[in-house]
Amino acid sequence: MVVSVGIDVAKDKHDCFIQNSEGEVLADVFTISNNMDGFHTLLEKIQACIAPQDKIRVG
Repeated sequence: MVVSVGIDVAKDKHDCFIQNSEGEVLADVFTISNNMDGFHTLLEKIQACIAPQDKIRVG
């Protein structure tokens, strides 16, 4: 399965959304800060939504 991560990039924060290739919402819209803590939060959210065999697309 393909997991898609959509990111609306801004200067201070980014709005993110995660869904699978079947259109199922895995993580509704959430906001991360534009810093290392925010990127660690994003990575944790992605890892919680995927299985080892999944492919990840970020855009």
